[in-house]
Amino acid sequence: MGRVQGKVALITGAARGQGRAHALRLAQEGADIVAVDVADDPYGWLPYPAATPADLAETVRLVEAEDRRIIARKADVRDRPALQAVVDEAIAEFGHIDVVCANAGISPMGPKAWEITPEQWDDVIGVNFTGVWNTTSVVIPHMIERQSGSIIITASGAAVRPVPNLSDYSGAKAGVVGFMKSLAQEVGRYRIRVNVIAPCTVNTPMIQHDSLYKLFCPGIAEPTREDVMEVLRRRVNLIPEPWIEPVDVANAALWLASDEARYVTGVVLPVDLGVCIK
Repeated sequence: MGRVQGKVALITGAARGQGRAHALRLAQEGADIVAVDVADDPYGWLPYPAATPADLAETVRLVEAEDRRIIARKADVRDRPALQAVVDEAIAEFGHIDVVCANAGISPMGPKAWEITPEQWDDVIGVNFTGVWNTTSVVIPHMIERQSGSIIITASGAAVRPVPNLSDYSGAKAGVVGFMKSLAQEVGRYRIRVNVIAPCTVNTPMIQHDSLYKLFCPGIAEPTREDVMEVLRRRVNLIPEPWIEPVDVANAALWLASDEARYVTGVVLPVDLGVCIK
């Protein structure tokens, strides 16, 4: 216990899924939390239900149950002034931000690259790529002043092993890997570490829906959850499990946030059942 005691962590996409797992796991180890989520569906084309204000409130409840402090605010990571306002409030309240988990993301499930609408393209790149740039940019000046910090960016196995019919998502996630490597070089002199976690399929609402099932099982008219589990377990992943749980990614984020990883920067850490080497 106490691996991040006294630290403050800013987490985007914190209303549910991986973001909530990050918030809870870091809180369990002593961190106070700044939780950000759009908690809405401003896109209109998502193939799965978006997070809600009730989801964000549940993250607050879970963190407070760990006897940690939390600020939770609705903000779109594409809106840099909104993120800056959250950061300013958090610094005024807590005095510092030590960890950033740039986790917010959305995922389409097709179509082919040349059939993607401009609206979908702009949303996917805006949230998954530009949102990472915005999130890190509003915190880095504070971290430079403190001469310390850990920035953890959520990419994807799709950044390393491209997936058909996910060209916008794969492109954005590959982009943040390159961004991370350049950023790590720029801020290392200030004792700020920057790393990427690249998960495979994670058991969250982003993957548990019919559109993803059809993406992985194109030969089945109406694939079920069990059909997808079989494909992922036998044909895709090296370790024969269909997916990982959000806490598996959160445990990796905890390590990167902690002093145990104090000399680790510029790496892509796969948490992926071996999919990228199969």
